[in-house]
Amino acid sequence: EENRRVINGFLAQRGKVSFTHLIGYAILRALEAIPVMKSSFAEVDGQPHVVRPEGVNLGLAVDVEKEGGARSLLVPNIRGASDMDFAEFWAAYEDVIRKVRTNKLTPDDFRGTTVTLTNPGTIGTQLSVPRLMPRQGLIVATGRIGYPSEYQGANPATLAQLGVGKVIGVTSTYDHRVIQGAESGLFLAKIEDLLLGGDGFYDEVFASLGVPYEPVRWTQDRGTNAASPASTDGSEEKQAAVLRLANMYRVRGHLIANLDPLGPDEVLHHPELDPEFHGLTMWDLDREFFVDDLPGETRKRTLREILDLLRETYCRTIGIEYMHIQEPDQKRWIQERAEGVSRELSVEDKRHVLERLNAAEVFERFLHTKYVGHRRYSLEGAESLIPMLDVLFEDASTDGVEQVVMGMAHRGRLNALVNLIGKSYSKIFREFEGDIDPQTVQGSGDVKYHVGASGKFTGRNGKTVTVELASNPSHLEAVDPVVEGMARATQDWSFEQDRSKVLPVLVHGDAAFAGEGVVAETLSMSALPG
Repeated sequence: EENRRVINGFLAQRGKVSFTHLIGYAILRALEAIPVMKSSFAEVDGQPHVVRPEGVNLGLAVDVEKEGGARSLLVPNIRGASDMDFAEFWAAYEDVIRKVRTNKLTPDDFRGTTVTLTNPGTIGTQLSVPRLMPRQGLIVATGRIGYPSEYQGANPATLAQLGVGKVIGVTSTYDHRVIQGAESGLFLAKIEDLLLGGDGFYDEVFASLGVPYEPVRWTQDRGTNAASPASTDGSEEKQAAVLRLANMYRVRGHLIANLDPLGPDEVLHHPELDPEFHGLTMWDLDREFFVDDLPGETRKRTLREILDLLRETYCRTIGIEYMHIQEPDQKRWIQERAEGVSRELSVEDKRHVLERLNAAEVFERFLHTKYVGHRRYSLEGAESLIPMLDVLFEDASTDGVEQVVMGMAHRGRLNALVNLIGKSYSKIFREFEGDIDPQTVQGSGDVKYHVGASGKFTGRNGKTVTVELASNPSHLEAVDPVVEGMARATQDWSFEQDRSKVLPVLVHGDAAFAGEGVVAETLSMSALPG
């Protein structure tokens, strides 16, 4: 259950992994370890035979409700399931279910089933013993996942305190003519071992899906008070460990943030971000601990809620590193704007972002098609810069900013000119056609990437901001202190030193921050009293 939560948190909009996906894959892995369970009985010329297939076509029992409330059971199979990794199995499983729901199954989808998985637990059944079909030696049935019956009415906090976990019943209906009871027992034991993480089961699942995190490991509960085991959730040792772990996520959480758009080459792991390192186990996830500096009214939360909030803040696709700052009020300012803040956009905002992305993409595609061979600092791959600047300018106008002074990289400069500053398409295209200003001295083919421009930006709120893009040379980072000076001069002369009316904006590629001294020096200038 915990590893499924980790997987689905990573997959987000790409789909969901169900318990049945994981159980089905565990069955396939267990069949590799106990291959006799693939056997089936057959009569050939009146003589009994044992059939031992090499691969597995895994049948899926799918309940279908018809009009009028009648129900029927279809059992198509995933062909060659034993040759798939988990990601392939997940995709094939979903494809079969899609065919069932859209009534697109063919006879081939039912042919040659080796082993069947049925899941009556979805309708509340705890255990079931299905009947074997001809030419099959094994059907595995899974029941509902829940607390044992005797604990159904217990308080959840009491269950967490006692360390009572959910259980699932798994039965193996096998053909006794070709499979022995001990072999079936070994098979079920292997499924249990895999679902508890044995043989690197979840490591394999995570790797096939590209999940860059360590799986949750099955461990025994650790009591810290032998005289009173029920007090483990409130022990001083575990309380101190939780506070230490929460602090570590703020200090080191960025080290396991998923920042590589191509996918990390290795598992993102840091020992100080592992609850096990601090003496906490999976059994502590539902226990409540005191953490007073998390957002919200509640001062006590379960460890799961604490970790979910911290991981969502520091370990997803944005890395935030700020705990080295010496001023407590500055640290608190960042923390309040990072932790527990919803990143969900409204439908209207999503449409606006999509429209801005489309505008950026279409412009680049047109230039690429129309002006083949021209030097072009394309924005391709970084089109999100346009909606980012669009939001920045719109928020600035709402806050009373009247002028933006920009220093811009070559890459994406034309796109920003057209989609943010309002330069006309005709002027851009004339520059590509070679209609260069005759006053330009020694102009080169990329002169349009050096020149400045002025224009107006109007946001959805109807407010307008003047945008001035500074000219800059090939060494684009040299424009940084110039832009700062232009912004300061405008503040002093035009707005009587009102710093809230003019916003300097510097746009760079990542290489500039790593390798160019001017960038760091300009940032350092902000700390000078003058």
